[in-house]
Amino acid sequence: MFSGHSHHKTTGLVTYRITIRLLQNGALFKKFKVAAVRQENMKVANGGATARGRSSGEIRKAKKKTQSHAQKTSLVNSDSPGTSPDTAMAKKYYQLSSRGQHSLKRLKSGARPVYPGQGQTSPARTKGKAKPGTADPHTHTNGGAGQHLLTESSSEDSEYWTAFARSVLQNGVEGECPVGAAPDGKGEEPALYHAERDDVHNRTVLLMQQGQRLKFRGKALLTCLYGRVEVMGFTIEEGQQPYPVFSPPTHCPLSIIATGNSSLISKTHKERRLEAKNIIRKYLSLDPRKRLYTAVGFDSCVVLLEPLDTPLTRFLTSLPEHRELFGLSSRELDQSSVPDCPLSAVGLIPLHSSSESLVMSQSYRTAISSLLHACAEESDGCPVILVCGAKNTGKSTFIRHLINTLLNHTASVDYLECDLGQTEFTPPGCLSLFTVTEPLLGAPFTHQCTPEHMVFFGETSCERDLDRYLESLKFLWRSYSRETPVIINTMGWVKGFGFQLLVDFIRLFSVTHVVQLSYSSTIQCPDLTPAFLSTAPGWQTRPPAPPTVEHVAPQPHVLLSVQSEFEGAGTVSNMRYHRSNIMRDLALLGYFSQMQAPESGPVRPLHCFTPYQVPMSAVAVRVMHSEVAPLHTLYAANGSLVGLCCLGERVGGSGGPVLLSHTPVCHCVGFGILRGVDTARGLYFLVTPVAPSVLRQVNCLLMGGVTLPHTLLRVQRGIEGEKPYVTMEYSFELTGAGKMKVFKGLVRREHMGGSGH
Repeated sequence: MFSGHSHHKTTGLVTYRITIRLLQNGALFKKFKVAAVRQENMKVANGGATARGRSSGEIRKAKKKTQSHAQKTSLVNSDSPGTSPDTAMAKKYYQLSSRGQHSLKRLKSGARPVYPGQGQTSPARTKGKAKPGTADPHTHTNGGAGQHLLTESSSEDSEYWTAFARSVLQNGVEGECPVGAAPDGKGEEPALYHAERDDVHNRTVLLMQQGQRLKFRGKALLTCLYGRVEVMGFTIEEGQQPYPVFSPPTHCPLSIIATGNSSLISKTHKERRLEAKNIIRKYLSLDPRKRLYTAVGFDSCVVLLEPLDTPLTRFLTSLPEHRELFGLSSRELDQSSVPDCPLSAVGLIPLHSSSESLVMSQSYRTAISSLLHACAEESDGCPVILVCGAKNTGKSTFIRHLINTLLNHTASVDYLECDLGQTEFTPPGCLSLFTVTEPLLGAPFTHQCTPEHMVFFGETSCERDLDRYLESLKFLWRSYSRETPVIINTMGWVKGFGFQLLVDFIRLFSVTHVVQLSYSSTIQCPDLTPAFLSTAPGWQTRPPAPPTVEHVAPQPHVLLSVQSEFEGAGTVSNMRYHRSNIMRDLALLGYFSQMQAPESGPVRPLHCFTPYQVPMSAVAVRVMHSEVAPLHTLYAANGSLVGLCCLGERVGGSGGPVLLSHTPVCHCVGFGILRGVDTARGLYFLVTPVAPSVLRQVNCLLMGGVTLPHTLLRVQRGIEGEKPYVTMEYSFELTGAGKMKVFKGLVRREHMGGSGH
């Protein structure tokens, strides 16, 4: 209801004095006066002024019509037709009032909004033109205005008007924060996320408008009930399966983004609101359902969030070092002022907009778009995409985002792991070829699995045996079928021999697209252009010969340069959960969490599992990373991580251990812990999550430089006295103590005639 309007004719100035009254069920809740002066281009004719093409008589008619309608229906009822005031005039009033004090507040009788951050723009606001096939979120239709009254989506003040329209049409929404001010009083506009909890079933219904973004920490099981949302590039629609989402402080926080659903364009705004309300009715009781109804708009997305309790989360959080693994980082704890809300009840912690998040530069977006187009249009086979760059430039995040985006359009994506230190699907020290069919909505340790093709290299770096490293990758590449796109992840070693390996990758794997990430203005390595590759030597390959009549030159690859613009790009973080050794330990812990029971219950330490008994004569043993005397091999292997591998030839012995004299390149089916050695009976005792049917194929145990996380040895519940495998009396002064390392890779080519040193 608008009253107290006065129109003063001045020289180029129009003064509006407004008294805005917000009504709910005929009761006056809030009244305030705002005086503002705005300069306008006006047409003065017949003693009257015209503002934006409307005469004062038309304004009075609109005002009278609004007053009359306000007596019949409540302003908060967004489902009733004609509830909105005249669009142009309401917009004008808000423009003027916004220059004064921001004192309009939500009324305290409705759904409780969650304030995850500050400074976010209106979620329903889109920049530029609407995409084809999607409804304009600002369309105002007679009979169903929804929550969006703005018709000029490209106007400079659309953000302020959208906030005003929401404050009026969602009158009755509970909240202590004024429009245009953040909960902490810093004056930044918060993004409102409406959520209600079902205490009986321990779940939360989250309501988001198109364009809204919820940045969070924690973990939950996410189901899209209505509309469409996006997480890390992957689109989740209604009717799809629930997806687990993990946002630990080891990586940048995930965001849930409400996007438009083109399948709903044929339905009216009122039909969409009714459908959303019908879905909410199925998951909430009466009182929370009514509160959430007031926030439903025609572009609403409804998301169901449930607590996520898996063997992985139970096992990791049972360890004292990782109890807060799915909480806030130390920096976020200092910045956080988020109150308790329905989201935190299911394991999600909304974050302020000022906290770090995924930063996508323009070159980042261009590369994703180009690769998506290449995968859709590639006529001769499938794209072979190599992603490279220095350490901490965002290679892994880019690859996860790319895989999720491709999975929106294809059933699977192949992935070749060439990074021994920061693996995506396996414990460290592995090279693998894996077919990805599910989105990657968490850190690597949250989706540990056993790839179809895997080689246990045994170390987190390949610098001491480059040839075996390349031979292992060739062994895996022979299994690639070229029926799906493949993404090749590389190490952050981009200088010297590491750069030569990149050159080898492009030639050996017939790469079609190279994504090269860099940061700042410094040059980390030369651009891997086709012209550069025509003359650059690799570790094993040479530049191709000039094309002749008989020999046709291969098709050159496409180079996509991506500039990393996130905070701290290219630098090593001192935060605990950002250290590479912690990430490697988490990957190993995530792998062995598969041994826990799927149902809820107490966590069992690894020493509580009954080990498998393996005859020494049935398997061969090899220590890969160091030269160990044969008599000491079993001492070195006891209590260590071993790769469970399959040799091509049969292994047999007379009862004692079978020791290999060389390191084989063979298929690995998983990992285990050699818990004990019984030389009297000729048995190894092995703890592993690998199924017995697969274990029957294993005839080789390989031990490398990848060690078990110390927390597994220190935290052993139920043990009295001295803990196994842990001692404080070890002395490095003893002869032979430590490791004698053998270097096999870093030899200059002019010295390759002799033996390695």
